[in-house]
Amino acid sequence: MFTTDTCCTLVPYFEVPTENLDAFKALGPKFLEKTRNEAGCMHYAFSFSGNIAHCREGYTSAEGILAHLENVAEPLGEALKLSKLIRLEVHAPAAEIEKLKAPLAALSPQFFVLEEGIRRQ
Repeated sequence: MFTTDTCCTLVPYFEVPTENLDAFKALGPKFLEKTRNEAGCMHYAFSFSGNIAHCREGYTSAEGILAHLENVAEPLGEALKLSKLIRLEVHAPAAEIEKLKAPLAALSPQFFVLEEGIRRQ
C-alpha cells in the first residue's frame, strides 16, 4: 500500500564572501537547535562548495516549510547579512506548491512539481 508523497524540499543556495564564511558556518548550531524540535522536518543539513553554502532540507508538507521559515527567522536574518541568497528551489507535489506560491513570492523561488508515477513512494 502506498501513501501520497507530500515531501517538500527547500533548496536554498547562499553566496558567502570569503571573509564571512567562518561567521556564516558559526550560525549552523543556531539553525540546528531551532530545527531540532520541528515536527515537520524530515532532514536538515548544510553543505559547502567553496564559498557557496547549500541548506539541504525536507519537510512533510508545505506547512512544515512555512513553520520552519518562521522558526528560523532570526538566524536566517543573520545569515542574510553575511551572504546573498543566489537561488531558491522548492520541490514538492503540485498541491503543496500551490500552498507555497504566495507566502514565498518575495523570495522568487523556482518551483519543481513532483510528478505522480515517476517517483518512488
